[in-house]
Amino acid sequence: EQSDEDLALKQQLELYVERVQDADPGLQKAALESMRQEIRTSTSSMTSVPKPLKFLRPHYGTLKAYYETMGDSDLKKYLADILSVLALTMSAEGERESLKYRLLGSEGDIGSWGHEYVRNLAGEIAQEYAKRQSEEAGIDDLMELVQQIVAFHMKHNAEPEAVDLLMEVEDLDLLIEHVDNTNFKRTCLYLTSAAKYLPGPDDLLVLDIAYMIDIKFEEYANALQIALYLDNLQYVKQVFTACDDVLRKKQFCYILGRQGITFELDEEMCADDEERYAMQDIINNAKLSEGYLALARDIEVMEAKSPEDIYKAHLLDGRASAGASVDSARQNLAATFVNAFVNAGFGQDKLMTVPSDAATGGSSGNWLFKNKEHGKASAAASLGMILLWDVDSGLAQIDKYFHSNDNYVIAGALLGVGIVNCSVKNDCDPALALLADYVDKEDPFIRIGAIMGLGVAYAGAQNEQIRGKLMPILSDSKTPLDVVAFTSISLGLIYVGSCNEEVAQAIIFALMDRSEAELQDPLTKFLPLGLGLLYLGKQESVEATAEVSKTFNEKIRKYCDMTLLSCAYAGTGNVLKVQNLLGNCAQHLEKGENYQGPAVLGIAMVSMAEELGLDMAIRTLEHLLQYGEQNIRRSVPLALALLCISNPKVNVMDTLSRLSHDTDSEVASAAIISLGLIGAGTNNARIAGMLRNLSSYYYKDATLLFCVRLAQGLVHLGKGLLTLNPYHSDRFLLSPVALAGLVTFLHACLEMKAMVLGRYHIVLYFLVLAMQVRYLCFMSCKTNK
Repeated sequence: EQSDEDLALKQQLELYVERVQDADPGLQKAALESMRQEIRTSTSSMTSVPKPLKFLRPHYGTLKAYYETMGDSDLKKYLADILSVLALTMSAEGERESLKYRLLGSEGDIGSWGHEYVRNLAGEIAQEYAKRQSEEAGIDDLMELVQQIVAFHMKHNAEPEAVDLLMEVEDLDLLIEHVDNTNFKRTCLYLTSAAKYLPGPDDLLVLDIAYMIDIKFEEYANALQIALYLDNLQYVKQVFTACDDVLRKKQFCYILGRQGITFELDEEMCADDEERYAMQDIINNAKLSEGYLALARDIEVMEAKSPEDIYKAHLLDGRASAGASVDSARQNLAATFVNAFVNAGFGQDKLMTVPSDAATGGSSGNWLFKNKEHGKASAAASLGMILLWDVDSGLAQIDKYFHSNDNYVIAGALLGVGIVNCSVKNDCDPALALLADYVDKEDPFIRIGAIMGLGVAYAGAQNEQIRGKLMPILSDSKTPLDVVAFTSISLGLIYVGSCNEEVAQAIIFALMDRSEAELQDPLTKFLPLGLGLLYLGKQESVEATAEVSKTFNEKIRKYCDMTLLSCAYAGTGNVLKVQNLLGNCAQHLEKGENYQGPAVLGIAMVSMAEELGLDMAIRTLEHLLQYGEQNIRRSVPLALALLCISNPKVNVMDTLSRLSHDTDSEVASAAIISLGLIGAGTNNARIAGMLRNLSSYYYKDATLLFCVRLAQGLVHLGKGLLTLNPYHSDRFLLSPVALAGLVTFLHACLEMKAMVLGRYHIVLYFLVLAMQVRYLCFMSCKTNK
């Protein structure tokens, strides 16, 4: 039922419709003006369909028919304006009548008809633009309207709608002239968020616009992050040149240091020599150890911790402490790693750096020889971890091991040198000077120590000298397989994400030269991984190499294919690639095939880009756990660890806790190490409790107990001051070197028995590439003070 007021309005509007069709132009004009006034006042608030539009609905056809009979005049344009608004609720689907009549109408203020009208018009423009583009028709009239709509949206806090419209009409450059001080932050935030969901190359175009807006409004920190995301060093230089504030520039240097890129400042970027050297030191991470130790002193965590402080065996019942006597060499090796992880970067511990005249009578030499053979290598290398980033002191303390008669100790010392220099760039290149001579030694383990040391020390540096040193190893048919495998990984790390063709070719030829028997060896899997790291995050650039990989022996072909695909699309969130990888996980393997491990890890690598994809991937991995075959179940915990690295989500924690009691020991060991990885550096009490209980549960199983100890060490990484998360700057930037280190370690975990639990447990030290201090803001604030 209608109220008297509504009835009066309805009759009034019907009268206007009659008068519009009157022969007298004066009456027509008055009726059109009145109708216009009624519609405008009612569309100012849009909670429901305005009454004038509702009452004019039956007359829409009448007005349209009359419009066609009118001659060209201002009145006809007036009527077109009104028909354009009426079409908002009355035109048929896909007719775009609102836009049609708008283009025929007067060119008055578009916003006066209300927000909903403008929004509807924007939607119709997008459809019309697509149609005209396919027909190659002119679009000038549409672009004039777009200008008006964008200006209206930007004035009325509807930046996302303005951006969406400009994306549809492929003219984002228009945005720059419409942003102002009040809306540029919201606009840039929307652009950077939208970029994650756009296909290439649209995502890069959107970020380019965001970069220009940030530069225009002197929002240099955001501009720098976008420049790093685009991997555009020219833009980075532009940010430094445009910014005048020295303190802000220092903060930029910390961001560059965290990203791990090689960047040289010049006089144009910073005129003052002293300031420039100080900034270059920050970029090179030369002051990283100093700042880290200052933080540790400020929060009073300098005191060294022993593995027993971490195990907290006194909190468990009697049987767990009895477990310490089982396979003591294996337990000593576990203690070596726990000690290295917990005291990472602190420069002191209770096993390796104790002075020999200490009251206990213990010294680093004594602990070193409590390990067997390759265990000594890890023990010697652990000194590098304890002295992480402190190059001067570190090299001095490791030096004594170079004079050892034991090849394993020398190999560990070489790796230790690489670890100390990890992330730190130095003009003197001490790591290269010390390690280069050992690359061609006879003993394979010494060679592996030197090669892995170079890979860790120069990850991402693209050093030509090292390439010249390592590439001949790949082409030498007499080189043992393990040396070739570690050379391939080191080259992949040094040239990570560079798409270097020469290195790619050398690895491809090395793969082709492997015999049938060697292709079955777990170490051979490192060759495709080294190749994949060259294309980390570079998407289509991998296609040529992927084609070549199709010519490989069928035993390695599919494995190589999956590894290349997952590395190339890592961190992109590309849904089509995730579907491809899932399709490979659904296939039933023939005997001898094992390509599903990298496919499962690939799902995590591609999906880790943003929160939504990450949650979807976790749910997908749950399905794989339920329905996948055994080799897939062994990889799922590692994929979950990569998705939640140093970020213990409760649902993932529960899943891994469940899997840590699995009947398959490989699933259980992967789940236990993954628990350590998701809690890495968080001191998470719940995970620590779970691991303590597991150490009691597995006290008779030396292998699984070893995994539990490793996980305990990881959870207390750097006493809670370090993280393994490759993402930083509000999860916007991904450090390729950090991701490469994590991926290498996780691929090694796919061959758990041969690598982590076998004689190549030094692969654990690849995690050092991802270790970063959680104190970027702290450093910046201190600088500001």
